[in-house]
Amino acid sequence: MPETDTHTSNRRWIALVVVCLAMLMNVLDATVVNVALPKIQHDLHFTQAGLAWVLDGYMVAFGGFLLMSGRLGDLIGRKKVFLVGLVIFTVASAVCGLANSQGVLIGARFVQGFSGALSTSVILAIISTEFPEPQERAQAMSAYIFVAVGGGSIGLLAGGAITQALNWHWIFFINLPIGIVTIVLGMLLVRENKGIGLGQGIDVLGSLLVTGGLMLFIYAIVKSTQYGLGSAHTLGLGGVALAMLAGFLWLESRLKNPIMPLRVLGLRGLLSSSLVRSCMFLGMYGCFFMGALYLEHVRGYGALETGAAFLPMTLIVAILSMGITARLVGRFGPMRVLLPALVSVIAGLALLTQVSVSSGYFPLMLGAFILIGLGMGTASVPLLTIAMANVPPRDAGLASGIVNVSMQVAGALGVAVLGTIATDRTKTLAASGHSLPSALTGGYQLGFTVAAAAAAAALLVALTVLRSPRRPQAEHAHAQAPAAQASVEPA
Repeated sequence: MPETDTHTSNRRWIALVVVCLAMLMNVLDATVVNVALPKIQHDLHFTQAGLAWVLDGYMVAFGGFLLMSGRLGDLIGRKKVFLVGLVIFTVASAVCGLANSQGVLIGARFVQGFSGALSTSVILAIISTEFPEPQERAQAMSAYIFVAVGGGSIGLLAGGAITQALNWHWIFFINLPIGIVTIVLGMLLVRENKGIGLGQGIDVLGSLLVTGGLMLFIYAIVKSTQYGLGSAHTLGLGGVALAMLAGFLWLESRLKNPIMPLRVLGLRGLLSSSLVRSCMFLGMYGCFFMGALYLEHVRGYGALETGAAFLPMTLIVAILSMGITARLVGRFGPMRVLLPALVSVIAGLALLTQVSVSSGYFPLMLGAFILIGLGMGTASVPLLTIAMANVPPRDAGLASGIVNVSMQVAGALGVAVLGTIATDRTKTLAASGHSLPSALTGGYQLGFTVAAAAAAAALLVALTVLRSPRRPQAEHAHAQAPAAQASVEPA
């Protein structure tokens, strides 16, 4: 029997909560481990190089499989990909929690990254097809953004609290009840789309090239902090990765059923917004990464205090996600909301360049975090609105994967580049006679400067190449509604 309007509306909004819970698990697992690393190293006798793989294994697998996973949702059904990813992620979390050796933990973290890519890659596509009406879609995107942006600081706080109150194993065990509930609700509430199908064959070589290329590129980035940005290791692996991705594009242009139809490259809003998003998230990750290091190493904050320091930013994003940004986009359009938001992010990062050895949290850092929270809370929804506005329903999963890849690669690049720049600056200052706190602060100041420059580049790109959707949002949504309903049986 067809769903009533009230039942459909209720189901869609509850389904939104379900996919956001899945996103939260993935975001938390990318950050919650950070504060538990010393305990993990002590208990499992990791070397420093081996310990890095607890983080890197997750990041490399997650970023590498995003694009393929998104397209897989278009081909066989997004609900299937979403639920399979959730099941594997939940099981892998249990294995992480039970791990009593280095190999088991690193292997399970890699599986977590792969399965996280499966579930995360289709979330935006699910939201886009479940909420074709522009105003509702903007509200749904706001909830997604709160989880994606705010989850990082929640992860730092939760990781510190759980590790101190219990032990590091429980940072993984908390995923089990959340995962089980999300799987059950997902089976009941998320509707399936009619996949394009595998009738014309599977682009196996293309899948291998794009996944291998992305994994190798992210690996080269995350290991550049160890080998150096200009080292033969980084440049060599980066060159091979780019060659694989170039080969992937060449192959896709010659296949009848490619994993990534090159028509998506003609979606100007998708690609240009992804470029803006990459620059902006590089700056935002600079805020999290450099800010946490400054608070811990210079100001002497503990894990819980550091997580709490970022809460004002998270709370602002949460408040803006309660319909405020959606209403602003509906009233003024995405571009008029985006540009002031980017200015706010730039101002916040610029303020952080003024930190000193003796700076207090109030007013400088609090003011900076408020500005960045305001900017991130209002910039992300317009970018997603522009990215997904003119994407055909059949390519929504691939577009969702491209959006997530742009954030993941930017995050990895931001941590690697800013970490290397800050470390080199600190070494130079220490060699010239500065005290350790002074040298560290000088390195973080330079890192914040580069982060602000990345955010400024996002503003420049937005001004020069980004445009609002060609057709009015409502008209486009109305035109897509029949196609969306025909392809949907949903997130």
